[in-house]
Amino acid sequence: MAAAGHAGFPGGALCRQLLLTLAILTAACDACKTVTLHVPSKLDAEKFIGRVNLKECFKSANAIHSSDPDFQILEDGSVYTTNAILLSSEKRTFTISLANTENQEEKTVLVLLERQTKVLKKRHSQEKVLRRSKRRWAPIPCSVPENSLGPFPLFLQQIQSDTAQNYTIYYSIRGPGVDREPLNLFYVERDTGNLFCTRPVDREQYESFELVAFATTPDGYTPELPLPLVIRIEDENDNYPIFTETTYIFAVSENCRIGTTVGQVCATDKDEPDTLHTRLKYSIIEQLPASPVVFSMHPTTGVITTSSSQLDREVFDKYQLKIKVQDMDGQYFGLQTTSACVINIVDVNDNLPTFTRSSYVTSVEENRIDVEILRVTVEDKDLINTANWRANFTILKGNENGNFKIVTDPKTNEGVLCVVKPLNYEEKQQVTLQIGAVNEAPYSGSSRSAMNMATVTVNVQNQDEGPECSPAVQTVRIKENAPVGTQSSGYKAYDPDTRSSSGIRYKKLNDPQGWVTINENSGSVTTFRSLDREAETIRNGMYNVTVLATDKDGRTCTGILGIILEDVNDNGPSIPKRQVIICKPVMSSAEIVAVDPDEPIHGPPFDFSLEQVPNSDVYRMWRLTKINDTAARLSYQNDPQFGQYTVPIRVTDRLGQSLVTQVNVVVCDCVTENDCNLRISPQTGNNRGIMLGKWAILAILLGIALLFCILFTLVCGASGAAKKPKVFPDDLAQQNLIVSNTEAPGDDRVCSTNGFSAHTVGSSAQGICGTMGSGVKGRGQETIEMVKGGHQTLESCRGAGQHHTLESCKGGGQHTLDSCRGGQVEVENCKYAHSEWYSFTQPRLGERVRLCDQDTNHTHAQDYVLTYNYEGRGSTAGSVGCCSERQEEDGLDFLDHLEPKFRTLAETCMKR
Repeated sequence: MAAAGHAGFPGGALCRQLLLTLAILTAACDACKTVTLHVPSKLDAEKFIGRVNLKECFKSANAIHSSDPDFQILEDGSVYTTNAILLSSEKRTFTISLANTENQEEKTVLVLLERQTKVLKKRHSQEKVLRRSKRRWAPIPCSVPENSLGPFPLFLQQIQSDTAQNYTIYYSIRGPGVDREPLNLFYVERDTGNLFCTRPVDREQYESFELVAFATTPDGYTPELPLPLVIRIEDENDNYPIFTETTYIFAVSENCRIGTTVGQVCATDKDEPDTLHTRLKYSIIEQLPASPVVFSMHPTTGVITTSSSQLDREVFDKYQLKIKVQDMDGQYFGLQTTSACVINIVDVNDNLPTFTRSSYVTSVEENRIDVEILRVTVEDKDLINTANWRANFTILKGNENGNFKIVTDPKTNEGVLCVVKPLNYEEKQQVTLQIGAVNEAPYSGSSRSAMNMATVTVNVQNQDEGPECSPAVQTVRIKENAPVGTQSSGYKAYDPDTRSSSGIRYKKLNDPQGWVTINENSGSVTTFRSLDREAETIRNGMYNVTVLATDKDGRTCTGILGIILEDVNDNGPSIPKRQVIICKPVMSSAEIVAVDPDEPIHGPPFDFSLEQVPNSDVYRMWRLTKINDTAARLSYQNDPQFGQYTVPIRVTDRLGQSLVTQVNVVVCDCVTENDCNLRISPQTGNNRGIMLGKWAILAILLGIALLFCILFTLVCGASGAAKKPKVFPDDLAQQNLIVSNTEAPGDDRVCSTNGFSAHTVGSSAQGICGTMGSGVKGRGQETIEMVKGGHQTLESCRGAGQHHTLESCKGGGQHTLDSCRGGQVEVENCKYAHSEWYSFTQPRLGERVRLCDQDTNHTHAQDYVLTYNYEGRGSTAGSVGCCSERQEEDGLDFLDHLEPKFRTLAETCMKR
């Protein structure tokens, strides 16, 4: 920082000093007016050149701005240069703007700089000397011992400014410890710059103080920039290290390896970090139990590890340590603190469950099940009620038949031996079991054997038992054609103690067909009725009879006597399907399948043949062809009529046993068998009629109703025709006529809705055929379609060489008369031929066209014939509208040249 004044003031310097002071005083008196400052011609950067009293000009100003960037204005009005300046002229001006941003008030001060040539020369020589001298207005390292004992006030250092050689300098300080908390901790002597501390300071509360020192003249002139001054508090070892917890609790597994980490302790020290005051050392002071020593602690990290592999939970399940931490790197004069550490030993399964006895003896009565017969106890040193302590028992030997099981009692940890399958004293009087016990958790000890074993001897006690039906199912063989009274060995039960059947009585509990009787004393069976292997109750050729055996004490057992019926060839092959249907249009034969209820050795291959019946032509009408061993094909000959036929067929098995089956063959006009609706007379075999379904009956009823409607329409039409004159109406030309049997679009025309009369002469009826339009004639057939004004439609009138069809599509009430239904109707005369129709309508149509726009306003009438857009060429049908001028020779000859797929449609339309 450059100083504002210079040492070694010469003789003329006093005059310069007075002039500068006078300029400052002048500026102070001329607030908000022009302020003149006398400066040398050359000014260095950051050089103090004077002070302007801003408070007198504008007290509430909170924003200060210089119009010249070469000058900087401080809050106290001090003016400093920001860059090196060389005054080329004797004067230089700039403006200081003062503003209050809250009320938008603003004032300006004009600053005039005047050059002093003589003073500048003297000062210029001195400035060169000062640049080579050491500056004294600079931050000086300063510190205060923590918790110092004084004496107070305690001298810290002296601050000085080089400008004190030229001015009277007053020193002052600001910042924390002076005018901010902690207040009045530091002060400086105004005249000497000596800095003092007034009382002890705690470094843990205030690590340092950042003060700002000022050097000013008595008149407020600031020749130096504010000086930052940092006062550091030197740490004293006045804080004990403290553990983060009062008691540490860790756990480690027993039998772990040496060096296993148990846990880590930690302590803190409030003294200055990275010094001896906070360099901590950890150690174990005491271990309980003291021997053997099994733990160690790292002195720097505080990590506790195992130092021995002799940790055994079954000996000591917990250790207590007293640990210490000391600062000053563990030196004897360092501060220290102690804490407690509890280390729990975690159990592992290093002890096997051990039976309290090596052998056990127990007994059980025979035939007892689900009964507890023994409890075995084990000892385990591992932690109780854990997987390392709970035992699992198993039977290693002697339980090959599955008579026993052993489970663990969860409350007592005992093994409970039970009988789950009855024992038989007569088979075995004593059973020796070998049982073992293991823990639920895997064994991790050093023993070679992972299971402790013991022997259990079970004595079976005899009971006085009832008869025993063993085996439960016994069989005998009897031929199915055996005569009634045939005797065979039956069911046998015995006394399990004596292995004898004497004294046991037998009784039949169930005999589905009542075919046999059983001897009460011996259990033998005798046939009571004829046996039939092919009966419905027989399954797989065996007939089951339930037998009850009773001893002299009334004790019983139940068994099944299975009578195996040996098959004989007593059944001929038969045809299960007695009726077959042959759809004559698609079929010429039917498949005949035969079955034989006897054994396969008495069954296929079968031989099929027709059985001759007197006065029958079976051989002439039918033929049999063999398909395979069990089937043949029945085909008809000589084109039989539809109906039912009875065909006798004989089927013979491989041993010559045969049977004749009467097969009803239905020859039907159908596609599938389900379509055949013939009602068959079994006696005559002839077709008696047709079976009608509900839909066919409904269709017949609807047809009858429709016929009545047509007859009613015909009668009403004939009555109306008799009353009306048979003339053409005047407005007939306005009818809209469209040919109905072509697909070419016609012209839409607006014609009169009045109809004209036409009649046909039938056998006994006359009727109005509705309004007739222009028709298209071809191949002796005319089709005319009415769109408006018609009341009835005559669908068909047959005449000499031509066929007329008239259809009315619009208007009130439409009726249809079809004269072709129910027989031929001969038409005597059609009153109006096509040429008469054409000559009648053509003049009137022309007149109507000329009058289309003859209304009062000379505009088109509503029924004016509209012109439609051109729809293209190539239509063979052409226009069939009421205004069409096609001649009657232009017919529908194009229908003769349709493709094949349209020919059927054309024939239908023309009703050939």
